[in-house]
Amino acid sequence: MRSIGDMICKRGRSSPLPAEIRHFLLLMATAYYSPFSRLPGLRNEQPSMDRVSIVVPFYNEEDCVEFVLREIRAAQPEAEVIAVDDGSKDRTWERMCSVENITPLQLTQNRGQSGALYAGLMAAAGDILVMLDGDGQNDPADIGALLTAMRSGSCDAAFGRRAKRKDSWSRRAASRIANQVRRWFIQDGIRDTGCSLKAIHRDHVDLLVPFNGMHRFLPAIFTQAGFRIAEIDVNHRERKAGVSKYTNFDRALRGIYDLVGVCWLLKRKVILPPLKTRE
Repeated sequence: MRSIGDMICKRGRSSPLPAEIRHFLLLMATAYYSPFSRLPGLRNEQPSMDRVSIVVPFYNEEDCVEFVLREIRAAQPEAEVIAVDDGSKDRTWERMCSVENITPLQLTQNRGQSGALYAGLMAAAGDILVMLDGDGQNDPADIGALLTAMRSGSCDAAFGRRAKRKDSWSRRAASRIANQVRRWFIQDGIRDTGCSLKAIHRDHVDLLVPFNGMHRFLPAIFTQAGFRIAEIDVNHRERKAGVSKYTNFDRALRGIYDLVGVCWLLKRKVILPPLKTRE
């Protein structure tokens, strides 16, 4: 029995199908296809630090998405801003698309904060990739400090540390306990892994394995790779609109489950050394 791909190829040699139908049939012929392009060959130039991309995930944030994106654009007018809608069920996508000078991406199904971040990082064109949350609690004015640290050469990755958190007492206490348990298990040396404001180089995306909760373990992944990580005090603000998507109990269960998997991953993960080929 011939596959759909075989029929497409055979048809294409005589009377090509319209591009739209061909694309649809190709999608039907495979269980998964990558939405990202890949360039073959080894790199022949040094990494750059010039261009900046800012990746912001949103899920059911229709009340704050426009404000957050416009604030980021005002703080970093030259940066590429990639806004990722994580399969929202409200008007987040519609309002996101109303903001000019951003690149909107929509996950057609909800995949969680880590999935949305990973999609945005893969699509980004910048050299330095900045991540922050879409709830408005991160201050875009702090992005400059992370960029300065990255470009100074004093660190390989720069992560924000919320100097004065604007969360409830119970949430701060739960976060403090979770940070202590995490450091005891994986010794990443970071005091506030829950701060969403982070800056890495686009080369670092190669080290990431997309899984639910990945964004909470970026310090551990990069520490295991031998990175120098700088923690920089940043502003933290109260939510102006919307509601949190997590409860303390939900965070605790996810954290325990994820810790087991990340401990295994860090021990088994392969990090490639520099590669050479013939001159």
